[in-house]
Amino acid sequence: MTVAPGAPGRGLSPAQGHSPTSAAPAGTGGHPGSAQAVPPAAHRLLRAEVRRHKGRVAALFLCATAAAGAQLALPAALGHTLDLLLAGGAPGGRAGGWLAVCAALTCALVVLDAAETVLTGTLAARTTARLRTALTDRLLAVSPLRAGRFAHGDLVTRCTGNAAHAGTTPGSAASALAALVTPAGGVVALVLLDPRLALVFAAGIPLLVLLLRAFSRTSAACVARYQEAQAAVAGRLVEAMAGARTIAAGGTVERERRRVLEPVARLSEHGHRTWHLQGRATAQAAVLVPFLQLAVVATGGLLLSAGQLSVGGLVAAARYAVLAAGIGTLVGQLNALVRGRTAAQRLAEVLAVPALPQGTRTPPGRAEGGAGRLELRGVHASYAGEPVLRGVDLVVPGGSTVAVVGRSGAGKSLLAAVAGRLVEPDAGQVLLDGADLAGLRTAALRDTVAFAFARPVLFGGTVGDAIAAGAPARGPHGARVRAAAAAACADGFLRTLPEGYATPHDQAPLSGGEVQRLGLARALVRDPRVLILDDATSSLDTVTEHEVTRALWGGPDGAARTRLVVTHRASTAARADRTVWLDAGRVRAVAPHDRLWEDPAYRALFADDTGSGHG
Repeated sequence: MTVAPGAPGRGLSPAQGHSPTSAAPAGTGGHPGSAQAVPPAAHRLLRAEVRRHKGRVAALFLCATAAAGAQLALPAALGHTLDLLLAGGAPGGRAGGWLAVCAALTCALVVLDAAETVLTGTLAARTTARLRTALTDRLLAVSPLRAGRFAHGDLVTRCTGNAAHAGTTPGSAASALAALVTPAGGVVALVLLDPRLALVFAAGIPLLVLLLRAFSRTSAACVARYQEAQAAVAGRLVEAMAGARTIAAGGTVERERRRVLEPVARLSEHGHRTWHLQGRATAQAAVLVPFLQLAVVATGGLLLSAGQLSVGGLVAAARYAVLAAGIGTLVGQLNALVRGRTAAQRLAEVLAVPALPQGTRTPPGRAEGGAGRLELRGVHASYAGEPVLRGVDLVVPGGSTVAVVGRSGAGKSLLAAVAGRLVEPDAGQVLLDGADLAGLRTAALRDTVAFAFARPVLFGGTVGDAIAAGAPARGPHGARVRAAAAAACADGFLRTLPEGYATPHDQAPLSGGEVQRLGLARALVRDPRVLILDDATSSLDTVTEHEVTRALWGGPDGAARTRLVVTHRASTAARADRTVWLDAGRVRAVAPHDRLWEDPAYRALFADDTGSGHG
């Protein structure tokens, strides 16, 4: 049993009132190759974020580098102070001055660490916020068909967890570069103390480098697969929640629970694998690092016994050996970079989806003779790489009502989406009063062409806000909102709600037909010149549907508005001026409904229609 809307049929546009991503199979998790090497797009995205926040990145790098410098200077200062005290120096003399230097370095470390923490947090927050904004802007700007390749839950994962991981990358990169200063400075300090100490330590450096390289390579694939499994769980959960009533009614709760949680086994496997890799790297370092430290201390002890190294020098050498072998810090930094880079790859996949091109022109206004004439010339359009509309030529005269009918999958909803430029055609042109839609500004086009869908999604806090969404004059008590509600035959039931138009829409007991009427009112509040109804009255009973269509088509502005109506009802087609019969993506006939009704194949389209039949 299907629990939630899946991918639309061949002719169905994802603009059916769902979010742009409802067409994707839940849990796809993006491209199958996302666990492979990170593509250049992810690197470009991260480099762009570093450049955008270069001031904070530079400040963080300088702060972390200064902290590393203070950390490197402290052992030398402590060693020299110890030598002075052992030589009989008074705490108030030179030894006292060096004690003050040690205290100042310690205070500097505390201050620099605090500053680094603040800079890291603010940089990550700003970068994450910008990435989430960019993802949201892109998803709202693309064609619904293109965005439909991503499942809802997958997009939620990308916009939340993946954006947060990618947002830490600029800070992690700056900190990682600064972290290299500490081991490099530790080696240099050992050289300055005694080159033989550095030689002993250098014997283990190749092993440290190999350890870091192996960890970076193997953990990247595990992190990518973990994020994909996480997205799969989220996608299936969102799908199941959308179909909760169907699941309950069908008694399939246990089956759906198993389906939603099925990727958890992979999630656990990849998570354990990631922690295993990090644990193994840490364990290997736990063996190698103490060995190197012991070797340096033993060599320093021999030099001390030979009088070639002071006690303070030995103390400093032991500390520098610890700093030079700071593998734990680097493993943590590398892990953060790997996670951020892999997450950036998933963000780059979304940002790579091209937005609908923006035009620069404004459609001709009513004062300029714009009557709302729509014309489709040789339009070809596809869905999921499969051709749906094939060379459609159609003229919708200004001020007329044209119904579009056809079997499921004929391309009716895709035709409606192309006519209002929710979808860009693969070939051909769509003209509004002679102006190509591709050359018009999107904002101006949306004020001229409005849509109403079969399953509208309500936005805003109240039912009034839901109607006013996108309208020039917002507010639940606006005259335009009430007029639009009245035109959609919604004002009557809205007044009966507990708080009228100010009732929160998530608390309003609305039926499917009432929600459809709110969607119609939201389209009408813009006073559009062209109104496209994509099965927008399918949930209304016959009487209400008749009242709504009479109000929409016979109102005071009826003659001034063009209506393109996708419908499955013979009664609706009968009220239209002309009917377009769409068959397998092509226009089979354009004529009044009464004339088409003479064709048995046409009548068969409405065999299941419980309306008035011939109308």
